[in-house]
Amino acid sequence: MPQEQTSLFDIHEVDTELTRKTLKEVYSSLEERGYNPTNQIVGYLISGDPGYISNYKEARKKIQDLDRAKIVEILLTEFQKSK
Repeated sequence: MPQEQTSLFDIHEVDTELTRKTLKEVYSSLEERGYNPTNQIVGYLISGDPGYISNYKEARKKIQDLDRAKIVEILLTEFQKSK
């Protein structure tokens, strides 16, 4: 049966979900290594220095593949939702 409505693909939503998933993986990797993930990620976001992120489980590579501005956008959106 043919579909009568056009399906919409929202690349922004896909990008947001991928960023969330990756950020959770990085957070978990840092936690496993005994770091304070919040402090390390904030240090990275503020400075842009990937040295704040461990290489464990490729966390550094994963976070560098993300747009830092997109990470901040997602964090602020989540904060606003929690209010």
